This record gives sequence, structure tokens and C-alpha cells, in this order.
Amino acid sequence: MRIRDYLGISDRRQRQASRAMTLSMVAIFVIGVWTGNTGIIVNTALGLAVTQIPPLLERDYGIALDPALTLWITSAVFLHAVGVIGIPWSPTNFYASVPGWDHVTHALSSSLVAAVGYTTVRALDRHTEEIYLPPRFMFVFILLFVLAFGVLWEVIEFTIGLAAESTGNSAVLTQYGLRDTMLDLVFDTVGAVVVAIWGTAHLTDVVGHVEGWLGQRTS
Repeated sequence: MRIRDYLGISDRRQRQASRAMTLSMVAIFVIGVWTGNTGIIVNTALGLAVTQIPPLLERDYGIALDPALTLWITSAVFLHAVGVIGIPWSPTNFYASVPGWDHVTHALSSSLVAAVGYTTVRALDRHTEEIYLPPRFMFVFILLFVLAFGVLWEVIEFTIGLAAESTGNSAVLTQYGLRDTMLDLVFDTVGAVVVAIWGTAHLTDVVGHVEGWLGQRTS
């Protein structure tokens, strides 16, 4: 049974929640433009771009995502956008002022990365007999895939921070020290484990769509 079945949340409510968060991010983007805050503008614009992935997949590739998956994607980028701005015109944002906010967003974001890796590799595994990935290896693959991406992300954050410091500009992405980086990777692992354990239950439909798309491309 899926999580939404336990919670009793209808597809209609999930779609409404996704739309509400997307509209909220549009408002946050406007605030960023109004205040001239580059960090808010860039992070929110990227988040809004990510929310367009589900309709893009459905329109151009015929891959219809479950409303719960769309809500999952939207929630991850929404919490990140809200964390960047915090309370409007406040000197600190939620990332700096709310304990654990960074960890929650990292766990959610890493679960999305894990879901992409799982879906792609599982679809390839089912599509061709030349590729076979045992279930136990799939678990290890997801962990390694997410951790590699997490390390790359931390390197990007560090590089952007150095560049901003050397030019005297504010950093679009911020690191808060070695402890913060290590905790980020720990919560990246948490997100990966969640997908590795429950990916089959929640991503089977998407894997089937991708497998069908691969079949059309190679036929």
C-alpha cells in the first residue's frame, strides 16, 4: 500500500497542493525581483523550471506522472525556495534560522535524484536482456549514485562560495562549514535509502512508461 493510501489524500487534493506551491514560488520569485535578491531569483527560477518537468514529460514523451510524484517533486523545490527567502525582508532566511530545514530539503532533493537514477536504470534493466541488475545491487547503486551527486553538489556550493567571496558578491548557494557538509551527505543518504526501500511501490508505473518509451525509440 502506498503512503497516500494511508493518509487518504485524493489525487485532486494532491494536484491542488502542487498548484498552490507553484503559485507561491511565483510570488517568491516576484519578491526576489522586487528586492533585487539574486539568490532568491536564481533558486526560485530553477525550482519553477523543475515543476515544469512533469507536464513536459507528459506532453512530449507520453510519460504521465502520478499526482503523488508530482507533489513530491514540487514539495522538494518549494521547501528549498521558501528556505532561501524565509520571512520576507527578514535579515535571515529559514536555512540560517530554522534548525533542520537544510537537512529536510537535502533528504527530499536526494530522494528525487535517487528516484531518477532508479527509474532510469530499472527501465533499462527491463528493456534489454543485455543488462541485468540484481535487486541487492540496485540498492547499492542508488546509494552510490546519490552520494556521488551529493558530493558533486557540495563541490559546486563550495566553488560558488569562493567565486562570490573573491568578487565581493553574495553567494547564490551557501555552505555553513564542514559539519554542515557532512550532515548534508548524511541526509542525502537518508533520502537514497527511502527510495531504495520503497521505490518499487511508488515508481513502478513511471518505470513502465519509460520502458515503453524506450521500446518505441528502438523499434
